[in-house]
Amino acid sequence: MSSPATIVGSSAEARPGRLVTAHGALRLPAFLPDATRGVVRTLAPNDLTAAGVEALMVNCLHLARAPGTQTIARAGGLHAFMGWRGPLAADSGGFQALSMAGARVTDRGLSVAGAGAARLHLTPERTVRRQLRLGADIAFCLDHCPRPAADYAAHRQSVRRTVLWAAACRTELARAGESGAAVPLLFAVVQGGPHRDLRAGCVEELLAIGFDGLGFGGWPIAGGRLDDMVHAVAELAPAEVPLHGLGIGSLGALREAAAAGYRLFDCVLPTRDARHGRLYADDGRSVSIRDERFARRREPAVDGCDCTACRAFPAAYLHHLFRIGDALGHRLASIHNLRVYSRAVGAAGVAV
Repeated sequence: MSSPATIVGSSAEARPGRLVTAHGALRLPAFLPDATRGVVRTLAPNDLTAAGVEALMVNCLHLARAPGTQTIARAGGLHAFMGWRGPLAADSGGFQALSMAGARVTDRGLSVAGAGAARLHLTPERTVRRQLRLGADIAFCLDHCPRPAADYAAHRQSVRRTVLWAAACRTELARAGESGAAVPLLFAVVQGGPHRDLRAGCVEELLAIGFDGLGFGGWPIAGGRLDDMVHAVAELAPAEVPLHGLGIGSLGALREAAAAGYRLFDCVLPTRDARHGRLYADDGRSVSIRDERFARRREPAVDGCDCTACRAFPAAYLHHLFRIGDALGHRLASIHNLRVYSRAVGAAGVAV
């Protein structure tokens, strides 16, 4: 990992083309569907593979709440638990924790309501231990993400805590490795809100600690477009460092971020929209399969798509499934949207 003194402007061409994990080499760029609670809703692993998905993103906080990381560890880890053979990335859950009612934050970490009257504590050390129990291939450090409207002082405080926690995560992972445990790649998260100087300082301090990659922290979309700070972090990070665009989900934003140098992405958008009947096309446009114009259409809903749904069924059938509220409609629409995303990141890899 480069030292802070050697931070240079990045180019998309210089970013890594693959990421080697314990469960295989992940081709980059890659879109990771959110399997937040250990499942991409309505989809089995073979559905994901058929759509071209190579890796998934899970959420450590939600899995700690239910069924519990100890339960998953006793089942042989998350890969065995959910029947997924490819790489798994595990978000710390810090972003989600701070949006929950009653969340508390100190320099030691975060706490939220747990089961019953108990509170669930997210410290850097506990977060790493939970991710180890899950068997994650890529772990994310606990970070502190304030609200978008927070003032400069609050964002400066969040950077201080984010770096403090990242250092503690690195130490805990090193301790686990020394004990003989298999350890994942570790990504830190860059905070700083809309302030370039804070983002730059955060990048420098994280690089000095040393991580396998960096994630963009905060809200990447502002006013309906990719936030300027997404580009700023790509410019600040050395070219050999893999960048993960946390929460970057629309096709347009994904392509723009990929051109800037980001290599990994995750978001609930394509599968959430699919469950509402919104199907994407490669050009970024979308249609609602619920529209009456599809009721008698014998062709696929999206021309030229090679997904399982479009190759096997006419649009009229998907329209029918949504009209009667059958879960198969959600499944087929989700497969379609994820296949579109797989093609998009593949094309971005060629383009950049």
